[in-house]
Amino acid sequence: MIIPPALKKGDTIALISTARKIDETDIDLVVQKVKEQGYNVKLGDNLFAVHHQFCGTDEQRTADLQSAIDNDEVKAILCFRGGYGTVRILDKVDFSRLLTNPKWIAGYSDVTALHNLLNSTGLASLHSTMPVNFKSNTDDALISLFAALRNEELTYLAETHKLNRKGTGKGLVVGGNLSMIYSLCGTRYDIDTNGCILFLEDLDEYLYHIDRMMQNLKLGGKLENLKGLIIGGMTDMNDNDTPFGKQANEIIYEAVSEYDFPICFGFPAGHIDDNRTIKLGLEASLSVDEDQVLFKQ
Repeated sequence: MIIPPALKKGDTIALISTARKIDETDIDLVVQKVKEQGYNVKLGDNLFAVHHQFCGTDEQRTADLQSAIDNDEVKAILCFRGGYGTVRILDKVDFSRLLTNPKWIAGYSDVTALHNLLNSTGLASLHSTMPVNFKSNTDDALISLFAALRNEELTYLAETHKLNRKGTGKGLVVGGNLSMIYSLCGTRYDIDTNGCILFLEDLDEYLYHIDRMMQNLKLGGKLENLKGLIIGGMTDMNDNDTPFGKQANEIIYEAVSEYDFPICFGFPAGHIDDNRTIKLGLEASLSVDEDQVLFKQ
């Protein structure tokens, strides 16, 4: 796996959006936060473009991502927000430059589409908070983002959960947003989970759909050879008038009940304020016991 070089003081970080349009009022705070860390900021030419719900047309979003990839002065790329739209430009961008001039691409939610593509190509990436969330993030979430950009070690202690399954595991971490992973199953951007630690999170889904997606992963053989499973925020779930009968974490637990790898629920990552950074495509260790959960990368 290709690991981008660590950012140094004075390096430039590009801000783009591959998905939904942004609120311009967020910009000043974001630029301030990045500059406080010692980095310069380059805004995408189309960052304030609007095309229906998107941050500009597919062509404009493609141009911003391509420009950030090709610009040698840009050392990292922060996707400003999620929503929907990244999958529409995957086939339009030439990522080959990253193989010889790698740089961190960071984000979560809809940006999982990029993570799938990059990791399957042999490039590490960052599942992290995004600028749209900077004003509500915890200090630890922001600290973890910039620590990861500097290629520092990440160590997290997570709270125990009644559904956790004890054990230890080591492997490459893959995953991200469950809905996005599900939507890319069977495509060239499908992820390989064999021998990996799988991370999953999601937002605003119906409980029966969580079950549908987990059954898809199970039937597709993506759960049987895991070294560990990490479940982040399963936030603001919905139910029908006739209840499904289980909550999201219970649905996931049932889907993997026949396996014996360690499982951690309630990990601090996903659509939550305390959204800690995970280096996707790189090895991590996961230790789940009665008293605590330890994640090191």
